[in-house]
Amino acid sequence: MEFSITPIGTIHTPFDDLEGMPIQPSGAAQVQGTIVMDKEYEQGLNDLEGFSHIILLYHFHRSKGYNLMVKPFLDDHKRGLFSTRAPRRPNPIGLSIVRLIKRDGNKLNIEGIDVLNGTPLIDIKPYVPGFDTKEVTSIGWLEKNHEKAISLKSDDRFV
Repeated sequence: MEFSITPIGTIHTPFDDLEGMPIQPSGAAQVQGTIVMDKEYEQGLNDLEGFSHIILLYHFHRSKGYNLMVKPFLDDHKRGLFSTRAPRRPNPIGLSIVRLIKRDGNKLNIEGIDVLNGTPLIDIKPYVPGFDTKEVTSIGWLEKNHEKAISLKSDDRFV
């Protein structure tokens, strides 16, 4: 089955290069960015101002190819791709939860963004803790290293 996804806007951030970019939103807590929605989708932003956080789905537009075993930033061992958040994937789709600061027409000011400048936006959904928060009892191989995501920066390993 073939299908296509059309971007609905563009995410603008201070990160023009992978080198030194935060690897997760937790490492970009104070980083501000802007989403510019294509004008044809502007009406779909109505009522979004009432949410403090939104979920962004986007295309890892600079990732090419993938490997099923990868060495993630937070570990020294190769791991199965689907147990990581590596951007080089069969379908290079990313997800971030960010704080919505303000809407101005077709523009959204956001905070906590960890993506490259010019990233194509696929979708926006409101973050609702009652829907989205789950009681987590295990985080697999990340158990001992997940706190490092706050301070680790990206490099070119996933280009």
